Amino acid sequence: MDRTKKTSRWYFGGLASAGAACCTHPLDLLKVALQTQQEGKISMIKLTSKVIRQQGILALYNGLSASLMRQLTYSTTRFGMYEVGKKAVNTDTFSGKIMLAGISGAVGGFIGTPSDMINVRMQNDVKIKPELRRNYKHAIDGLIRVYREEGFRRLFSGATTATGRGFLMTIGQIAFYDQTKYLLLQTSVFGDNLITHFSASLIAGAIATTLTQPLDVLKTRSMNAKPGEFRGLWHIVLHTAKLGPLGFFKGYVPAFIRLAPQTILTFVFLEQLRFNFGVWPVKPAASA
Repeated sequence: MDRTKKTSRWYFGGLASAGAACCTHPLDLLKVALQTQQEGKISMIKLTSKVIRQQGILALYNGLSASLMRQLTYSTTRFGMYEVGKKAVNTDTFSGKIMLAGISGAVGGFIGTPSDMINVRMQNDVKIKPELRRNYKHAIDGLIRVYREEGFRRLFSGATTATGRGFLMTIGQIAFYDQTKYLLLQTSVFGDNLITHFSASLIAGAIATTLTQPLDVLKTRSMNAKPGEFRGLWHIVLHTAKLGPLGFFKGYVPAFIRLAPQTILTFVFLEQLRFNFGVWPVKPAASA
């Protein structure tokens, strides 16, 4: 039987994203470190060398538990809602894909905010002095400490930008992946195979990076800020604007270098899960 006819289960997206995060976590860590710089510039290569030289290569995986928790909350929600929503929304049209992906991403962004905050903080520890580090043991320890030391509301610091970023990210990734894959399959050149999945996901990764980078910078700064450092989102915008327009695209190169393979691996893993463990379409009952 043709495995390409299978459909994904609602939780496959979360599993695929978690698998991709294991591969791309060092790039995500470097992106966060670059985004939280206000003064001076350091290249990704120099930062990588500095981290490895001072703390060892395993420091590049600092915060991996939080990254996995984030994908299992944020990505499971957005992919799950998208898959389930296909039954109610007409995703044969690009506008339908965009609407469903945007809503799914916004909800996923909000739900994933606490784990995203811990992820940002644990990753940022590698570039600051030891006495200033938060030193969360793991993701759960980070959630508990933020709740005890800063209050429940602090867990959702940056929720506005995380929701907006999730909205744009999911449009860029899922909607554009679906549409690009659909257009490629309409040609006589591409089939439902690895080459098509790679091509569609690479395009989706580039679009998603460009759409989300400004909000990603603001989200990262909000989540990493000390209590009372900023008076709100607009204050962060003004603070970042002092660096000029390109300040909103700080870390763009590592963001793309990280998001492109993360997007590619996510959809490659997702399609393999679909091929091997997906659901066969239900055949309509024969009429009497």
